[in-house]
Amino acid sequence: MTTARRASAVILAGLITGAVSGVALGVVWWQLAPRVPLIIRSGTSFPQTYQPEGYLAADVAFGVLAIVAGVAITIGLANMRREHLFSVLIAGLLASAVGTAAMWFVGTRLGSVDIVGLSATTTEDLVVDAPLRVAMPGMFVMWALASVGVVMILALGDWISEVRAARSARSDRPSP
Repeated sequence: MTTARRASAVILAGLITGAVSGVALGVVWWQLAPRVPLIIRSGTSFPQTYQPEGYLAADVAFGVLAIVAGVAITIGLANMRREHLFSVLIAGLLASAVGTAAMWFVGTRLGSVDIVGLSATTTEDLVVDAPLRVAMPGMFVMWALASVGVVMILALGDWISEVRAARSARSDRPSP
């Protein structure tokens, strides 16, 4: 019962920290990501100039924030329950799912602009900042990959220390 309670506490901590940090990181992403100017004309909208670097920089900012969050939160979860890395892995993956969704939702909503409404009601050209978005879907798995990487490194470290302990125990035995 104690083991199940501890594992559920780590999973609950992962969900809570994932949600809270995802909301906070969504605000940070909204502040960090560059905006692409968008021209709105009656019935249409298009970027002011060809600016793929603006979209790329927004995606990179999202990915870097997700990686940092995945590493930091998974290390914190591992400190809670180091002896059972499977619960840390599950908690880290749940934190990544909740945190990534919260980060994307908050970041895209803070910078949202009603492009369709503006293009339908404007009679002259307007220049506004394009809404923030993630153009590369691979950025959504960065948090999860960082969490899995931390757990993998911890498991590898545990395995290496067990192998060294086993070798040490064999060499300490007297030979017949």
